[in-house]
Amino acid sequence: MFRSLPESKPDAILNLMTQFRADPRTDKMDLGVGIYKDANGNTPVMHAVKRAEKKLVDTQDTKAYVGPVGSRPFCDSIIAQVMGKDADTDRIRAAQSAGGTGALRIIADLLKNLRGKANIWVSDPTWPNHFPVFNAAQLNIEPYPYYDAQNSRVDFDAMMGTLGKANKGDIVLLHGCCHNPTGADLSQDQWRAVAELCKTNQLFPFFDLAYQGFGDGLENDAWSVRHFAQVLPELAIATSCSKNLGLYRERAGAAILVAEDADNADRALGQLSIVIRSNYSMPPDHGANTSHLVWSDPELNKVWRDELDSMRERMTRLRSDFAEAMRKRSNSDQFDYIIGQKGMFSRLPLSTDQIEKLRSEHGIYIVGDGRINIAGLPDANMDALADAIMGVI
Repeated sequence: MFRSLPESKPDAILNLMTQFRADPRTDKMDLGVGIYKDANGNTPVMHAVKRAEKKLVDTQDTKAYVGPVGSRPFCDSIIAQVMGKDADTDRIRAAQSAGGTGALRIIADLLKNLRGKANIWVSDPTWPNHFPVFNAAQLNIEPYPYYDAQNSRVDFDAMMGTLGKANKGDIVLLHGCCHNPTGADLSQDQWRAVAELCKTNQLFPFFDLAYQGFGDGLENDAWSVRHFAQVLPELAIATSCSKNLGLYRERAGAAILVAEDADNADRALGQLSIVIRSNYSMPPDHGANTSHLVWSDPELNKVWRDELDSMRERMTRLRSDFAEAMRKRSNSDQFDYIIGQKGMFSRLPLSTDQIEKLRSEHGIYIVGDGRINIAGLPDANMDALADAIMGVI
């Protein structure tokens, strides 16, 4: 039977990881994979997480299932983290998920069940894995323009013009902060305009909030979803603990549903639990339990926030240093846009041939669309990187 299967096409980013690991060069640079790295190129376990895990090991007294929607303390904690401590929790529910991607999938399945003929509008460009996730949920994907690559900024007029033509009941996927792959975010005024459009045209907002804390801080990065919850009756949010807690391999995340009132919120969570039960049955709990301990313990929470601030500040500094190095070598402000972007990603105006040349001649690994991981930029070797990029340009 398996002989009839076609050869699978490898995931571009995962394939890039494999190539990088096999490269024997000692001066190679990995700017492709979207995980946080420190100055030594490592993805560290945060100190607050280590302490929380030790506490968990010492105090946990069962490994029983947590149920389809997961741990109630974790769900309450992540609602407070994302929606704010003053949020109207009567109309908000959360389900623990298998990472942020798991949250995307179970929300997509729920929306397919509820709005089977609706389109889901996705920014152009977007995280490549959005497409297989939504295709697997059998949602019809439509693109909306988002990024003006020539001018390195959000093309807001084109975005609004296209979304203004969406059908009543359509779903709009929005990056809550730190847009992946461009790093170009909407302003608060632009968010207000998108919220008003969704309200007027009865579009359903679906947020991917994977990088809270990596842009302008935990509170500011959640401004978009909190504003939408104030002015719209319903929305959904997929959020992740992978980035701001460094729990990549633990697969901790949540699907958050905002409804008109408590009764509708309960019904929505009940239907989501059925989706989860038929998908992976129960979520993994170690990462979620660890996250809850970090958030609920005042001392650990402060340690975590300080660590997260340091990570964000380092990425801001790397943006500035990289733009300065490129400014000196290009003798122009062509790359200054990188300073004003947010989060872990940006895009360089490179062709496929130039990206391949950087890999083959300089050991610099960049995703095929020019996306770079800001956290992967070399703290001490920025000049060599800038020289290599200008050399291929």
